Amino acid sequence: MPIESGSCAAARQAKQKRKSHSLSIRRTNSSEQERAGLQRDMLEGQDSKLPSSVRNTLLELFGQIEREFENLYIENLELLRTETSVNFSGMAKSILLMDHVLPDFKALFQSLGMRREIDTLNERLAAEGQTIDGAELSKGQLKTKASHSTSQLSQKLKTTYKASTSKIVSSFKTTTSRAICQLVKEYVGHRDGIWDVSVAKTQPVVLGTASADHTALLWSIETGKCLVKYVGHVGSVNSIKFHPTEQVALTASGDQTAHIWRYIVQLPTPQPTADCNQMSGEDEVEFSDKDEPDGDGDGSSDCPTIRVPLTSLKSHQGVVIAADWLVGGKQAVTASWDRTANLYDVETSELVHSLTGHDQELTHCCTHPTQRLVVTSSRDTTFRLWDFRDPSIHSVNVFQGHTDTVTSAVFTVGDNVVSGSDDRTVKVWDLKNMRSPIATIRTDSAVNRINVCVGQRIIALPHDNRQVRLFDMSGVRLARLPRSNRQGHRRMVCCSAWSEDHPICNLFTCGFDRQAIGWNINIPALLQEK
Repeated sequence: MPIESGSCAAARQAKQKRKSHSLSIRRTNSSEQERAGLQRDMLEGQDSKLPSSVRNTLLELFGQIEREFENLYIENLELLRTETSVNFSGMAKSILLMDHVLPDFKALFQSLGMRREIDTLNERLAAEGQTIDGAELSKGQLKTKASHSTSQLSQKLKTTYKASTSKIVSSFKTTTSRAICQLVKEYVGHRDGIWDVSVAKTQPVVLGTASADHTALLWSIETGKCLVKYVGHVGSVNSIKFHPTEQVALTASGDQTAHIWRYIVQLPTPQPTADCNQMSGEDEVEFSDKDEPDGDGDGSSDCPTIRVPLTSLKSHQGVVIAADWLVGGKQAVTASWDRTANLYDVETSELVHSLTGHDQELTHCCTHPTQRLVVTSSRDTTFRLWDFRDPSIHSVNVFQGHTDTVTSAVFTVGDNVVSGSDDRTVKVWDLKNMRSPIATIRTDSAVNRINVCVGQRIIALPHDNRQVRLFDMSGVRLARLPRSNRQGHRRMVCCSAWSEDHPICNLFTCGFDRQAIGWNINIPALLQEK
């Protein structure tokens, strides 16, 4: 048998490769033709009223999507065999193809006047987007070294998918007015998380914060400078409230006491406020938890210090978690982890009433601004209304509407109470009807100490997930305070407080990032009328 030369053998191999490639192409084309023909036969076999041109266009568009995802499926099978992560880049290419094809679907449906089909498609795309956003791969299938790059690709994938689907989905949403939320001032000086924030009712108007660092600080709202430091407690300061008519503060502490102390402040000359970018309440950019504010460098240690209270209230056997003044300021109420709330006479420091009935630790207490009413919240999933308007009768009403700890309940206009809970709901109640709430707000995170703007009937909701959201009394969402690399809270937001008459800051929030923030909230007149 003759021996072939190297050039002849190479030519034969090249010829065989070309023949094999040509056969593969013919098989692929034949397979695609068979598939298209089968799909066409299936459509023709159905009782379809679509014109043939429309059916052909649909087949072509779905064929493109099917081929792309088939290629992606094959690629991922190969990658899984080699123990690598799923091909996110291929998925991104497929989504880009979807972005290219979807406008053709939209134009096709619009040409047929098929509005219902468009809405159905939008709902499916939104559902698929949530599935992709929330999907997690088994950690055992992914390499440890690739985890960081995979998360980056996943984030890019979210952005790409949302951009491609929002073009269609957003076109059918009705736009509404939103609250304009602007960050005005940050108050940095505590060395630990801030539990509570309050605004003085008397002149000069100052901001008060209560912190786990065992101190309470008073701030100039305009300049952000610390004016007074109270260091009389030996435990975490859990609450701060200002007297309705005098320059006196009431603080509750983990040292099982509540202190009443007097302050005298001299406001500094206001400095020009740095410009802050005005942002819609819906804008949000995620950021890392690094670069937290440092409480050592703001000069709070140089402000005057108060060490001794006027009066110390000492009847509790557990942590005093909150305290508030009754109308008139002659009595004060405290709430404790010993499952009781106590009513004190301020002048004599004597215990007037011990309010018992809760089955677990109390979490908050609040008094009515014009009537002798007190509401207490508890971990037993209830809050109770205590009525002291009649000196001879102290009626108690129990509200059972939550499934987890009631973190706070506050009075608002009229006969309404608003309660927030760790069950991720906020409910508006009518005191004349305890059976069911008149409005329910459902959120995605536990709700901490809420506060209501009485004049504009707006509820500020601080959350465990670092968000602050605004709702009206009927449960309609108005805004979400902005969070970005330079604005917003970096840890759990513990409390909110409105200051309706202040021209610069009308909302304050505080959290475990050791800072309080002053906001300017502007509600459009059109939205207020609604």
